[in-house]
Amino acid sequence: MDRIRIRGGRPLSGEIAIGGAKNAALPLMAAGLLTDERLVLTNVPQLADIATMTQLLAQHGIAVDRATPDGRSLSIGGAITSTEAPYDIVRKMRASVLVLGPLVARAGEARVSLPGGCAIGTRPVDLHLKGLEQMGAEIRLDGGYVHAAAPRGLHGATFVFPFVSVGATENLLMAASLAEGRTVLVNAAREPEITDLVDCLTAMGARIEGRGTDRLTIDGVRSLHGATHAIIPDRIETGSYACAAAITGGSLHLRHARADHLGAVIRILGEAGVEVIAQDGGLTVRRLNGLHGVDVMTEPYPGFPTDMQAQFVALMCVSDGAAMVTESIFENRFMHVPELVRMGARINVHGASAIVRGVPALSGAPVMATDLRASLSLVLAGLAARGETVINRVYHLDRGYESVEQKLGACGADIERLRD
Repeated sequence: MDRIRIRGGRPLSGEIAIGGAKNAALPLMAAGLLTDERLVLTNVPQLADIATMTQLLAQHGIAVDRATPDGRSLSIGGAITSTEAPYDIVRKMRASVLVLGPLVARAGEARVSLPGGCAIGTRPVDLHLKGLEQMGAEIRLDGGYVHAAAPRGLHGATFVFPFVSVGATENLLMAASLAEGRTVLVNAAREPEITDLVDCLTAMGARIEGRGTDRLTIDGVRSLHGATHAIIPDRIETGSYACAAAITGGSLHLRHARADHLGAVIRILGEAGVEVIAQDGGLTVRRLNGLHGVDVMTEPYPGFPTDMQAQFVALMCVSDGAAMVTESIFENRFMHVPELVRMGARINVHGASAIVRGVPALSGAPVMATDLRASLSLVLAGLAARGETVINRVYHLDRGYESVEQKLGACGADIERLRD
């Protein structure tokens, strides 16, 4: 099992290219199930989760071919030959459940294993199922699988989300594109990844109003056609490397990064003493003087993203003063805290909040990654720590960050992957 070794204490300097957004790419790949023509996606990141979704689509009969030699463009298409998403594939990645809506809408049925993925809370799929039921699907659960059937097709409905759910918004949005009549999604998620999916579906012939708002109106069409769509840059990768510049006291230019997707993160970093400037086709990030403790609460977009919480906790570990970081989206998402404490951090968790008291410096130590974003928080801590840090279970990291050691190493980090 691979590990990453970091010898910390080096300010980062240079440029990092931000790749396509993982959380946009996965639903966009699932959208390939909605048409019998080819969907071409460009700016595709090369990640373990992309490979898993490729495997899942192949299980359904959908070919995912490289449209360019570097694999940054994928051509997706084919006839649906199976409507089952088996446990052995789905358990690797929660986003696998995104095939549910497209399969029911296009093939009239689906048998999808209940999902796995990071252990950061239960994250139930009940809203996915309730929405599909309102659209006419018959749902039953049996043996760890969701069985959904709509032999006469789906119909339009108004579905009010009791709380914001990105995945359920994506699933119902795709299903509604081929449903008969009008569907209205109220209190829908507004993340940039949702807007990216809306743009792609519209290019495929879907009729959707309300782009970028919490009320999406979809008038179903009989069929969708192929299209070419460029995936947006990854705002979480951007925020993560912005924290890397800040925690090491360095300066990084994040090429392709978009400030309009990171309003809350840029504001909080500014309060902490980190300058973020939009220039030269990206963002330049540097720490001004010392880091200041800042309180933050995770919220649905446009609030501070839960996927940046672990990285921000790591940054606050070496700040002046104290910070309270409150997690309002997922339970059990402070599993990185004990590992950071091993490195000398002063953190106390009280329910949904972590109180972080900054220390002058962290110390290198062997640590273990517990989930995707926690992995990057440990990389950040290792970059700032005195001595050597070895991070175990980095397969979590590979699910969502491409070539971390190469990107950071090119900017002055002493980092390498150890292969057993």
